[in-house]
Amino acid sequence: MSARKLPIAVLISGTGRSLKNLIDKINAGELDADIRVVIASTSRAKGLQYAEKARIPIEIIERTGFNSADDFSKAVFDRCSEAGVDYVIMAGYLQLLPIPESFNNKVVNIHPSLIPSFCGKGFYGHRVHEAALDYGVKVSGCTVHFVNNKYDNGPVILQKTVPVLDTDTAETLNDRVFYEAECVAYPEVIQLLAEGRVSVQGRRVTVNRG
Repeated sequence: MSARKLPIAVLISGTGRSLKNLIDKINAGELDADIRVVIASTSRAKGLQYAEKARIPIEIIERTGFNSADDFSKAVFDRCSEAGVDYVIMAGYLQLLPIPESFNNKVVNIHPSLIPSFCGKGFYGHRVHEAALDYGVKVSGCTVHFVNNKYDNGPVILQKTVPVLDTDTAETLNDRVFYEAECVAYPEVIQLLAEGRVSVQGRRVTVNRG
């Protein structure tokens, strides 16, 4: 583990399961990160409870309060800059957020499928797993990727797979992908970023594991 703790912002819209996982990993000494601020796209985001319990500063920035996507984006990233973060971590954040040049390859997201399958606009939550089951795939998983200005389109950093069982429903597959893949992959990527082991050239991401 590195001595330096990577300053990050976490963006949420819903339950905050990924946020809780990151907080738990940090508290267990398994992740060298410092969550400087949690930004929610709605005051109804249930995940805010985890930030409050961990005494992490909270900011609620709703899209409806701005005339344009660019103005909305500026408000979000200005707050991230004020918090002094190196990376912005999307954790169930459902707003399309234009990425300013200053945060190019500094915004990370996780998607509950193996991109480029079952991704893009409208593919979130159980819809992803329903599509995977309908297609009949035998493996699924998650993808951690940098964010650009298209849904689920940025350079891939890491993917982890899980089996798809004949008895699976969207709910059981969702739980397996989350607990067996996402809960492992997201902290792993953030730790790699903290240790400076990730480099990007075009769409190719190289991970130096020493």
